[in-house]
Amino acid sequence: MDAFLLWKLLQTEGSSPVGLALWMSWKLGMQAREIVALTWSQVDLDRGVIHLPDRDLTLGITLRRLLRTAQNRRREGDDPHVLLAPNSRRPIDQPRLSKLVRTALIRGGLETVSLGDLCREERREGEDARLLVYAAEKGAISRSEAMSILGLSKVAAYERLRQLTASGRLVRVGTKYYPAGQVVPPEEQYGVIREFLTQSGPAYRQDLAALLHIGDRQCALILKHMVEAGQLVRTGQRYALPVEEKAIL
Repeated sequence: MDAFLLWKLLQTEGSSPVGLALWMSWKLGMQAREIVALTWSQVDLDRGVIHLPDRDLTLGITLRRLLRTAQNRRREGDDPHVLLAPNSRRPIDQPRLSKLVRTALIRGGLETVSLGDLCREERREGEDARLLVYAAEKGAISRSEAMSILGLSKVAAYERLRQLTASGRLVRVGTKYYPAGQVVPPEEQYGVIREFLTQSGPAYRQDLAALLHIGDRQCALILKHMVEAGQLVRTGQRYALPVEEKAIL
């Protein structure tokens, strides 16, 4: 979805029924049936909240302003629904809203986008935020934890974490996903360990785990692979650079 084109369309539509529907779907994750059923008794502009039967939604500054503009257009005796047809002043039903929104999206160059897509986009962003907050609070997140938090299958949880990793918001180390910037990325791990061992000499696994900012068990697996690749030598509980590499240094 082209966010710039959507933003231009939102500026054009303003507080029209289509503009309000787009904002409520995109920023609040409201479904079409919830939007057409919304009445002013559910909208608290003073507190900036929309009250739905199963949840409360916090309004952003822009949507709050647009709803206030729409409210100020109300006439005496108007139907209590938020979305009214400009001429008839009658509530807009779901098929009519879908048609109006579809026409506006096509006109705005967003032919492949629907109201449902915007709702799913907001919901996905909210779900991603939940995973990122969990990872930040716990230090890392696993696929099984993502499955539990969002109720996803193994494949879906892996794909969600993969996308967060691809976007640079998480870093995968083994089976754990860490907040970006809080761990040494896999491609830099050997270089960091090599520099540390060059300066400090042999080190214990716990020291190297702290160096990489990862768990002890994960570090053990990484060091095992490095030993098998000949990059490190293990003597007892300590790890060092191979003799030939130290000689070169």
